[in-house]
Amino acid sequence: MINILGKRYYFFGLSLLLIIPGLILLIYMASSGTLPLAIDFTGGTLLEVRFEATNQPQLADIIQLYNEMGVTDVKVQTTSSGSYVARSSELSDEVRGAVVGALEKRFETKVDVLRFESVGPIIGREVTSRAAQAVAVAALIVVIYMTFAFRGIPHAIRYGICAIIAMIHDIALVFSVTAFGGRFFGWQIDSLFLTALLTVIGFSVQDKIVVFDRVRENTTIYKRLPFETLVNHSIVQTLQRSINTQLMTVEFMLLAMALFGGVTLREFAVILLVGLFSGTYSSIFIAAPVLVAWESREWKNWFGRNKGEATA
Repeated sequence: MINILGKRYYFFGLSLLLIIPGLILLIYMASSGTLPLAIDFTGGTLLEVRFEATNQPQLADIIQLYNEMGVTDVKVQTTSSGSYVARSSELSDEVRGAVVGALEKRFETKVDVLRFESVGPIIGREVTSRAAQAVAVAALIVVIYMTFAFRGIPHAIRYGICAIIAMIHDIALVFSVTAFGGRFFGWQIDSLFLTALLTVIGFSVQDKIVVFDRVRENTTIYKRLPFETLVNHSIVQTLQRSINTQLMTVEFMLLAMALFGGVTLREFAVILLVGLFSGTYSSIFIAAPVLVAWESREWKNWFGRNKGEATA
């Protein structure tokens, strides 16, 4: 017997413990002007170069050279192909030429410019706005679809709403992890972060629909079971599927990308790793427990447990 729902408030508490500190840090960074936004959102210049010398310069040396030329907000990364990517405030073509010339003089080697891109902040705002609109529309469609698909059982709309609540849980956890990554590891919120976030949302909703669909099927089979016991039994039935399809396949691939995929993909892979794990976790330990708490109206007793115990 696995009594998952019997410990649901421990899972709620664990989620709050992981999410709230990160969101507080994120709010603090936003209020203090230190939010780690990349040039995709703030506007700026990306310069990617490759050195022909055998001995490659250190990142700190390149950052120091930028600082000497009056550019104090530069961030430099290496790529898997051996090039260097510098992101800074917007630079003119003349300053770019001066930077490249200074790099060649400082490190006594030819420097090949692979990319030089300038992005305005308006582009980042438009992309973010459209992404937020897409998520809102998708959430509404999910609620409508699940209400229609589950119309044969009582309170069908609650299944869609609980799926969206659990999806918000996953989004909040991703932002929490990103806040700590930006504070301690120099992560930035860029277009790749937005891509990872939208991917997490898609996987998150999919897994919750699978769990709730098993609840719907069991509702017609085990009509005399208490609702909490029925939901707990449904979770246990889908547990192996969730572990096999998420943790044993996608998560291992993302872990390999995070460890061996290079610096430029590491942040993207880690965000996906955390987000997809959260999607699996919330499908089992957040979405269904929230549904049971709602059906039992547990807030009337300050979220106290009912006397019935769930068994599977």
